[in-house]
Amino acid sequence: MFDWINILNEYKQKYEPLALVTVTKVLGSAPCVVGSRMIVLTTDKVHGTVGGGKMEFQVIDKALEILNNNKIEVVTYTLGPEYEQCCGGKVEILIEPMNKLPELFLFGAGHIGVEISNLLVGTPFQVNLIDSRKDWFINLELDAAINICEVQVEDFKTFSDVVRWGDNCYVLVLTHDHTIDFDIIAMAIPKKTKYLGLIGSKTKAVRFNNMLINEMAIAEGMKNVVCPIGLKIGGSTPKEIAISVVAELLQVHYSSTNK
Repeated sequence: MFDWINILNEYKQKYEPLALVTVTKVLGSAPCVVGSRMIVLTTDKVHGTVGGGKMEFQVIDKALEILNNNKIEVVTYTLGPEYEQCCGGKVEILIEPMNKLPELFLFGAGHIGVEISNLLVGTPFQVNLIDSRKDWFINLELDAAINICEVQVEDFKTFSDVVRWGDNCYVLVLTHDHTIDFDIIAMAIPKKTKYLGLIGSKTKAVRFNNMLINEMAIAEGMKNVVCPIGLKIGGSTPKEIAISVVAELLQVHYSSTNK
């Protein structure tokens, strides 16, 4: 049996999405046993086997579909002519997407940023709190589960380097400086994200939209940026605003996983 636990851990460290395929039930004759496992990656690379043959090729295709949908499924295969098998057994397989949890990159460790970060602890979100102010994190009260990162405005490339862009990437911009806010938004728009949000009023959104189009030649402007952020539930304190933003993030996450 291949060392699937260490392989899973290796890909977890690299944040690489995969599907874990496990045979959970075998009835009659089949080319696999309960507990047979296979790991399928988006690159079509495969570790392990669930019996080989045409059925395995179909399982791989199904695993990639489930990985894309990010929902656990149980599928059943009856081994007959359709799978070029004559054994006639039945195989039940559990397919679990992994390393597909949402990851938030929150720029700005002010009052609202800290509240959002702490509120998200215990949810599916992995939180990365980023700030450019020197030694800013020293006196902040943050949960140990939150990743903190101090970046340098002088080397603006570091802002992009700390983000793992992609389908599971959520970006919130709440810095202490509107100029930095604008630069981060302009940097993030061409990247792949699940959610890109900017704190501010509708007036700020219109101003940034005009600047993006006229000064940065970004034709879409603020079209794909959420601003203002948060559900309209009322309240104006940092904690109340944070609750509304966290509710919106969870709504976006679960609306895609519960389809």
